[in-house]
Amino acid sequence: MDSNITEQYIDILVKYGVQVIAAVTILVLGLWLAKRIKSVLVTTLNKREVDPTLVGFLSSLLHCALAVFIITAAISRLGVQTSSIVAVIGAAGLAVGLALQGSLSNFASGVLLIIFKPFVTGNFIKAGGEAGTVVEIGILSTELKTPDNAKIILPNSQVMGGSITNFSAHSTRRVDMVFGVSYGDDLEKVKQIIHKLLAADKRVLDDPEPWVAVSNLGDSSVDFIVRPWVKAEDYWAFKYDFTQLMKEACEAAGVSIPFPQRDLHLYQESSL
Repeated sequence: MDSNITEQYIDILVKYGVQVIAAVTILVLGLWLAKRIKSVLVTTLNKREVDPTLVGFLSSLLHCALAVFIITAAISRLGVQTSSIVAVIGAAGLAVGLALQGSLSNFASGVLLIIFKPFVTGNFIKAGGEAGTVVEIGILSTELKTPDNAKIILPNSQVMGGSITNFSAHSTRRVDMVFGVSYGDDLEKVKQIIHKLLAADKRVLDDPEPWVAVSNLGDSSVDFIVRPWVKAEDYWAFKYDFTQLMKEACEAAGVSIPFPQRDLHLYQESSL
């Protein structure tokens, strides 16, 4: 009788001992493998110059997911039913996802911004209804600095949800300007003035060639469109300087710059 009980205990110990050893082996080897996979992911992302914040977040997220899977597999190897555990984890994940829906949307948009790089730090952009220089591209938001030194924080979903204009994407930009002269002025003379001013400014690029043409016959003026190309960093300074030089040159040459006006005619009815 005692020998039978002893054999039963031995069978139980062997059976469950093997399960415990297998579970511990799965846990140890699995966590080691998860750590190695995380290390490989970090190395790969760093080689591709992915944002460090995104690298840390993605590697930690992957490591946690693998750890949950490994622990579940180890518990299952002990003979414990894991279906209820998986259901609880799934329900918790769904609840967290619904609670953080806005943040997850910003996070997904931040990942897209970092991967596709429609702009980088230092670019002057217009996005989400705001314009400014990009100071920082975060996981959840993007920070801009306006020309008057105001700080703007834009949610990444708002940035990716509309059009993005990157004024710093290219090294050169075209300056579009319109100048009006009176109908009585010599148009060829005005063209010569414009071309002379453009040729004298070293900021104007020769290629593409500046374009000067009569664009519109307005109510009180003949409008010239002037489109020179300059380096991106010279855009605003050149535009302001050229506008002033154009007015001064026209005044010196006797060319008038008209302004809107109305002729008022009064009629007096004869009394009976």
